[in-house]
Amino acid sequence: MRKIVFFGDSLTAGYGLKHPETQSIPALISERLKAEGLSYEIVNAGISGDTSRSALSRLDAVLKGGLAGFVLELGANDFLRGHLPTEVSGNLQKIITTVRLAYPNAWILLLGIELPIWAHSVYGAGYAKIFYDLAKANSVFLVPSFLEGVSGQRSLNMPDGVHPLAAGYKRATDNIWPILLNILKEQSGWLSRI
Repeated sequence: MRKIVFFGDSLTAGYGLKHPETQSIPALISERLKAEGLSYEIVNAGISGDTSRSALSRLDAVLKGGLAGFVLELGANDFLRGHLPTEVSGNLQKIITTVRLAYPNAWILLLGIELPIWAHSVYGAGYAKIFYDLAKANSVFLVPSFLEGVSGQRSLNMPDGVHPLAAGYKRATDNIWPILLNILKEQSGWLSRI
């Protein structure tokens, strides 16, 4: 069976969910793929607290056993810990390069995050451009802000204001699904690429 790895932090792992095995983004994507009659093994390789730096140390183990696609979601913890945008970009580039070298035919989908307005006064445009620039430079697929409509919405987030509730994860999945489905149906085309 073809394998898609979701590689990220708590937002991939499904932190705070009562049943992450059925309510996390990878689990919800798996159910939608089955409904479409598409047969893929979905691997949730999300680790709560992971940064782009710490994730690099576990990447090789995640890449064992074949790969059809790779969904990359990292950066939120880097921002919260004050890591410089240049470091985050460099680490994400290393991850993309490593995946490409290991599986040249696998597609890569980058899940971008949109920082709150106040963050721009701290980091300028540095964080805002990371995901777009990486997608463009590497010709990978991009969801510009996978938490669009979720971030800042109290009814969709845990009291910490960072992690979605089950309804928030569903909304995030809605943001990812059209692009992911298009990738799977049009893998040889450039329709969704930057």
